Amino acid sequence: MPQLFIFVVLLSWLPFGLAQAAPEPDPRQALLEALDTRSFVEKGQAIQRIIDSEQPQARLWLSALLEGHLQRLHDGRFVVIESTSGRDALIMDALSQEALGRVTRRDLNRISINNTLRNQLRSALALMDLDADDISLRRAAAERLIGEVDVHLAQRLPDVLITETDSRVGQRLALALAIYQVEQGDIRAVDGLAGSLHSRARVALNRAQQSEDALLAEAARQALLGIEQKLKLNRIAETLYFGVSMGSVLLLAAIGLAITFGVMGVINMAHGELIMLGAYTTWAMQQLLPDQPGLALLLSIPAGFMVAGLTGIAIERGVIQFLKGRPLETLLATFGVSLILQQLVRTVISPLNRTVVTPEWMSGSIMVNDALSLTLNRLYIMAFALLVFAALIYILRRTRLGLEVRAVTQNRNMARSMGIRATRVDMLTFGLGSGVAGLAGVALSQLTNVGPNLGQAYIIDSFMVVVFGGVGNLWGTLIAGLSLGVINQLLEPWAGAVLAKILVLIFIILFIQKRPRGLFPQKGRAAGD
Repeated sequence: MPQLFIFVVLLSWLPFGLAQAAPEPDPRQALLEALDTRSFVEKGQAIQRIIDSEQPQARLWLSALLEGHLQRLHDGRFVVIESTSGRDALIMDALSQEALGRVTRRDLNRISINNTLRNQLRSALALMDLDADDISLRRAAAERLIGEVDVHLAQRLPDVLITETDSRVGQRLALALAIYQVEQGDIRAVDGLAGSLHSRARVALNRAQQSEDALLAEAARQALLGIEQKLKLNRIAETLYFGVSMGSVLLLAAIGLAITFGVMGVINMAHGELIMLGAYTTWAMQQLLPDQPGLALLLSIPAGFMVAGLTGIAIERGVIQFLKGRPLETLLATFGVSLILQQLVRTVISPLNRTVVTPEWMSGSIMVNDALSLTLNRLYIMAFALLVFAALIYILRRTRLGLEVRAVTQNRNMARSMGIRATRVDMLTFGLGSGVAGLAGVALSQLTNVGPNLGQAYIIDSFMVVVFGGVGNLWGTLIAGLSLGVINQLLEPWAGAVLAKILVLIFIILFIQKRPRGLFPQKGRAAGD
């Protein structure tokens, strides 16, 4: 009897023990369950509960929901789509973030959202990123909010601005909030947009200018006038930047020609093809190192110099040395060489243009402000042109070759009488000038496609730079190249590209009527020719 009593008691307690041993439901699952409803209002409430929950996976869920990647399997599990391939999807568990492999689209049920929920999600994600410790995340979030602030964000942003420590994030958030306030008709916020060059700020002010509120419209108009003045200054700065970068290209293309023309008096019509060979050398190096475009570009600098330089020496030894003192025959002969080189490239490589990959460290731009950005590839080319110019100045001023070059340039007969081998100097000088043309091709490969006709676009401009600056004078070539680049860039907006070149040519013709020897005339033998 006592044993029976004990057995009955144990049976009566068993359901309670089982109930206590049963695991508690995962609160994260409940948060996701609330999203699986047809009511968008209830989904919005569920999204807010996820935001307030401060779960570590909250951002992942909200981001996936915004992108349509938060879905549910038929067995009830919530998953996040990592990638798709045709009808298959690679998924992971939304709670544990464990990879679950691939499933078909038919195995998934999508959780739909509308535009109101998308705005709510964007705002929530932005606020989450603004609370992140990573400053790059905060800056990116602040940038995204410009022009996208809604009423919920407008209530939260003042508190975020108080606690924000990064000045750049604070400026962008203040701009975003001011745009929203101006669009709501707040005249006090117009001062926050005055002077801003961001396009969304101008859009907000233009709308405010059409407002029925006369005071708001006038304040917006005054702010737009100030912004327009700043925009003009930035356009001028951008034009000057492109002009100087174009002048740097002209400097690289012309500086080698200035050396050979100044020392030997040779009009080398194949100079453009030497530029082309430098560009094709860059393309060939990238074919050898397809996965390392940066290393290939760096190796192309000495390789392009050697290829173009050796080709120039071959032209001087094979053609030019037999035509010294006969400029017309030299011009025609080098023109024939240029045609041969073009056809050789078409036959061996291809008549089609080739694309040279720009390394990652040369891609992109430096944002000075919202209206002015400086492209990195042109900035690097400007620096490269100055380095090449400095190297040539050093060679001509500090080396024995430079001394002999200057001696032959000033008086060839006297240099020969002093024991200088003028023939050897001619060969090395032509090789040096041709090698620099190859360096110009390496630089140009980062600005345009590489093709057989690449050099033809720069040969005439190169001669204009040499004549304008003074034959054989490197400093004159530097000033002339930069000046013509800026002048051409200033003329193009209102005259067009073709007419701008014509006007530059007319300017040079008129200039050499007054100064036939250029800005910096050469002394010695070249001065009398």
